[in-house]
Amino acid sequence: MASLSVGEHQEMEVDRRGESEESGDDDTRRRSINGDVDPNQPAGTSKEESPVDMDTITLDPEEEDVDLVHCRIGKIEGLEVLQKAKTLSLRQNLIKKIENLESLSLLRELDLYDNQIRKLENLSNLKDLELLDVSFNILRKVENLEELTKIKKLFLVHNKVTAISNMDHLTSLEMLELGSNRIRVIENLDALSSLQSLFLGTNKITKLQNLDSLHNLTVLSIQSNRITKIEGLQNLINLKELYLSHNGIEVLEGLENNKKLSTLDVAANRVKKIENISHLTELQEFWMNDNQIDNWSDLDELKNAKSLETVYLERNPLQKDPQYRRKIMLALPTVRQIDATFIRF
Repeated sequence: MASLSVGEHQEMEVDRRGESEESGDDDTRRRSINGDVDPNQPAGTSKEESPVDMDTITLDPEEEDVDLVHCRIGKIEGLEVLQKAKTLSLRQNLIKKIENLESLSLLRELDLYDNQIRKLENLSNLKDLELLDVSFNILRKVENLEELTKIKKLFLVHNKVTAISNMDHLTSLEMLELGSNRIRVIENLDALSSLQSLFLGTNKITKLQNLDSLHNLTVLSIQSNRITKIEGLQNLINLKELYLSHNGIEVLEGLENNKKLSTLDVAANRVKKIENISHLTELQEFWMNDNQIDNWSDLDELKNAKSLETVYLERNPLQKDPQYRRKIMLALPTVRQIDATFIRF
């Protein structure tokens, strides 16, 4: 039976409100950043199911895209017959250990999302692997990936990882998703020169640092951390999307070299003034809701962004003005969406 690409579900991670699960908290794993239950996440009761015997599952030796989602598999075994498999999805099972995959040498994508795996191991034979997803497990460390030099996308969302480590060999990596873990420091990324997207939302990071070598980075998301200052981004000249919502930032600054930014999200911080962004002429989306903006003249900072289409300013003091929407429309005539509402002409 053919399946969708195992990486397809991860496109949502690029969303401006992405990486939203609570860090390291199994009781809230199905809740979003706004506290809403995510219907795509399985209920905790699934972990009480009894594992199924692999002998009861029919496998097609000719199948290249193997989908074994939510089959109550407790142990990876008996898959040697899948010699032609290029993608293997084992998400939402009861697997506790990565094992017995050595013979699947053609595998390009491996999805182990939502299991009970405690350690990254036994992957060295999968040398052609380009995508690995071990999100929603119980990992505490990034390790044993030395042989996966072709990997381009690595998803380790919602585990218990405490540090970014052991990635020097992942020089082909283009997307790294470590949201909803227990990381405190941005570090050990110098070798990832091919990295284009980095997601570190919902961790315990206090400072933007050690990003200088990521010249190809276009998307950076560090939402829901403990950042108080925008800094350390001067070398990210190709950055197009920056997500810093739900931190403790007080001043808009440090973006002098990020002239290619098309999306800037600093919602839910402590910013009092829109400033230091008049040079961001390619800006299309600007998220500044839930801050402390109270001066209409601040919108002048956005007038050079001739392609600006979306502006979020709700829950700022400005919104108390009865002419709130009208004044935004007059100040920024290219805007087509104010907060969650499209402008009607």
